[in-house]
Amino acid sequence: MIFGMQIVDYRKFPDIVKAITLFRKEEYAGSYKQHIEKCMEQIIISCHSEEISQGNTHTRESPDASLKNFIKTKRSNLRDYTDACIRYLRATGLIATSNHKRMFSIMPHRIQEVEYLLANIDPTPVFISEEKEYKKYLFSNELPVLYSDDKNNLIDSILRDSSYTKVQLCEKTIFELKEIRDAVIQQNKETIISTQISQLKSYTLYSDVIDTFNTILTEDCYDAPLMLEWNTWRALTMLDGGKVIGNFNIDDAGQPMSTAQGNMPDIICCYDDFELTIEVTMQRGQRQYETESEPVARHLAKHKKNVNKPTYCLFIAPHISEATIAHFFILYKTNVSFYEGISVIVPLELGIFMKMVENSYSSSHPPTPMDIQKLFLYSIESAKSAKDEKEWFEIIQKRAFSWMIAS
Repeated sequence: MIFGMQIVDYRKFPDIVKAITLFRKEEYAGSYKQHIEKCMEQIIISCHSEEISQGNTHTRESPDASLKNFIKTKRSNLRDYTDACIRYLRATGLIATSNHKRMFSIMPHRIQEVEYLLANIDPTPVFISEEKEYKKYLFSNELPVLYSDDKNNLIDSILRDSSYTKVQLCEKTIFELKEIRDAVIQQNKETIISTQISQLKSYTLYSDVIDTFNTILTEDCYDAPLMLEWNTWRALTMLDGGKVIGNFNIDDAGQPMSTAQGNMPDIICCYDDFELTIEVTMQRGQRQYETESEPVARHLAKHKKNVNKPTYCLFIAPHISEATIAHFFILYKTNVSFYEGISVIVPLELGIFMKMVENSYSSSHPPTPMDIQKLFLYSIESAKSAKDEKEWFEIIQKRAFSWMIAS
């Protein structure tokens, strides 16, 4: 975020590496976070010195043209660009993340591929003026030449990650080897996830789940929306005895890679007598209402049509906006055919949900699906008796706060 985004020309790479090395050796007073903030401010001022000297500090996002707001906006932009860059890197499958620790590393089983790319891909930009040739280059299936385009490399990677023998693989075509490699990767991924689920259900990862939520609340983690989806899936897997399905994508190491696609819930919890759709968001205020309220009800209705059992929705966010609360409260009162009747959506602030997880951890008995269903049944009765949406929301938060005791 501080240094990488300054590489506006690939020839600056050695200079940026040097700057990072010096930064890591610097001594500083106070906290590391304060040190980061100070460095960030200095670099923003340096990179935008011409604009600042000319008094051109107005941003389109705000009428406030102060230097302080200018720096704040540029910092936010840098964070957005950095998150986007990391998402692209993660999409290659070459880069792993370490949850809330904000650390990235090369996937151990992909190191040879990375070394191959660094050794063989020319970083010099290619300029093609003729459109037809440009498209031919851009959409070529053969460029750039990858590590996996070599048959021997493919065989070596399969041998490292599976029980196949070289004799079994030598007569295979490259296409067949790639299919075998993909199947091996998928099998290894499923084994990793199965191990994670076992650890979650035994509460072995309880502290890590809570630590991750706390990092998300401070908004000091990589891709907070993605981490919120993934960590909520972990918490729900730990809480109950149902089948919890996360619709986000994960990498080969079982870590989150991208959020759930549109037109589906973030998470689905399947139980014998009922099901839950789970929606999470980092959005706040009016933006939360505009982007989340209608899709949440629509996803719930779509899932109702697919299952022949009662279905409810749990909506989790660091803060729930008043407009969102009002919208969900109205849906308890209104029989809408498009939404398959009333929509039972319980909005919970993330801090309250974390308390639910804590209560289940410290309880003398593990929660059951019935304990979870009781919260939604209680929300239905509370919606009938509450004088307005504010009272209903407060009642639900209090009930969830002590849900295991109330059960």
